[in-house]
Amino acid sequence: MIKTLLCLAPALGLVARGPALPTYAARAGVAPMAMRTSVIGGNWKMNPTSLADAKELATVVAAETADMPGEAIIFPPRGARVPGARPRPPAHSTRRFPFIGAVSEIIKDTKLHLGAQSCFFEDSGAYTGAVAASMVKSMGVTYILTGHSERRSLFMDDDTAVNKKTLKVLESGMIPVLCIGETKDEYDAGLCESVCAIQLAKDLAGVSAEDMKKIVIAYEPVWAIGTGLVCPSDKAQEVHKFIRSKLASMYDEATADAVRIQYGGSVTPDSVDELMSMPDIDGCLVGGASLVGDKFARILNYK
Repeated sequence: MIKTLLCLAPALGLVARGPALPTYAARAGVAPMAMRTSVIGGNWKMNPTSLADAKELATVVAAETADMPGEAIIFPPRGARVPGARPRPPAHSTRRFPFIGAVSEIIKDTKLHLGAQSCFFEDSGAYTGAVAASMVKSMGVTYILTGHSERRSLFMDDDTAVNKKTLKVLESGMIPVLCIGETKDEYDAGLCESVCAIQLAKDLAGVSAEDMKKIVIAYEPVWAIGTGLVCPSDKAQEVHKFIRSKLASMYDEATADAVRIQYGGSVTPDSVDELMSMPDIDGCLVGGASLVGDKFARILNYK
């Protein structure tokens, strides 16, 4: 289903979107907004702790996807080989993905897409512990996270590395989900927009307008992830609107209109409906709640 977005028109109230594709500037005025397919992502991080638990979780979620309003992605972790996983990948990639193969089998006939949490920007070589984009693609992956806050802070992925990974994912025929966002100190200093603008400029260097339309942006207020702090939906909307305006200045208004922007800050079943009612929020990147089958199912089937 396509998400229908609304905007306020002076003296006219809420105006539903028509068939024409408006510009970003028009969205700020009287014209209706662009139509974008919503996308929800479940980032399992380094969870669950066993293959059996991963299969059970994927099965529960897959059973609840028939009527969900948009697209959805599951990002299982990677590591050792999955015994008996099909379709069997090339020999060089069979030892690095603990749950991807098994999850792929469970979701193959559903509306769920398969994602990977990261990749390296080289195609092959002496890079112990690294995984190439081609390896995860061979297992059915179509989306890859780049620039996630935990990769930036714990694994020291700087903007140069994030840019290389983003370009490699595009080159490999998959879709990057580029994560950006500010820390608590940066938020307190009023640097949210500056941080997002810098990350967008650096991480998207060399990305064409056509490729930009394929990319999903995930705004992660790092200070609201697993901290108990909450980013109100109206504040999230303000940041998403800024991100879209920044993309319009980097590319053009039509490109900015086409890009889907997710919100990723401790999304729950209680917060998803209000978040998804915001005009520039096109989906959510879900962490902890994606590990509880019924909670994630509720998020996928937001109202």
